[in-house]
Amino acid sequence: MSGHSKWSTIKHKKGAADARRGKIFTKLIKEITIAARMGGGDPDSNSRLRRAIDLAKSNNMPNDNVNRAVKKGTGELEGVSYEELTYEGVGPGGSLVLIHVVTDNRNRTAAELRKLFDRHNGSLSSAGTAGWAFEEKGVITLAKEAATEELLFDVAVGAGAEDVEQSDEQWLITTAKADLDRVRDALRGAEIEVGSTELEMVAKNKKLVTGRDAEVMLNLIEALEDHDDVQKVFSDFELSDQDLKKLSQ
Repeated sequence: MSGHSKWSTIKHKKGAADARRGKIFTKLIKEITIAARMGGGDPDSNSRLRRAIDLAKSNNMPNDNVNRAVKKGTGELEGVSYEELTYEGVGPGGSLVLIHVVTDNRNRTAAELRKLFDRHNGSLSSAGTAGWAFEEKGVITLAKEAATEELLFDVAVGAGAEDVEQSDEQWLITTAKADLDRVRDALRGAEIEVGSTELEMVAKNKKLVTGRDAEVMLNLIEALEDHDDVQKVFSDFELSDQDLKKLSQ
């Protein structure tokens, strides 16, 4: 999981940049709306909605924004009709990319994503190009000071987590998709403060991308994440420690 750890570190930093640009609230509102539309407005019986609301609260989204997004999803308030789509592409060095989007115009979104890939030595590809290289996992993050490694292993692994690792200033806990909520609840039951709880597409095998390709790849990921319709971006690329240090500065 070392490759996932490095990638998560960079995503975490770029996520903070998104928040400064004011984009994170838009993405969270879309996720809450979609989750409420698909599974109802009660977070106690809709685990996806509960995770989305938890993430919104961790990003200090006002409750009024959360409540309005839920009501738009359930139809109590008028809202835009969104659809969820997954696009697949190939980036520099042959790295594979999955892009999860929520859009009200799939033709516009596809055209704009294609341009981003073209500008960064990649290509937007057909379905099946990249999906086979990933598997869906639960990923929980928490601050390094939230718990000791021994306590995390006792609680998280005891509840079914697959892996616990340290990444930069945080812990990353990986679970099977079905075990995510149980592990999160176990952590909270042990009074361990959880940062985020999400389902992510984790690469089965990592592909080392170095030098100029690594720089262009990160620029592509940043451009994709900056797109208003893009919710999440996943890739199988791996960085060397040298490139990671250089490109994280």
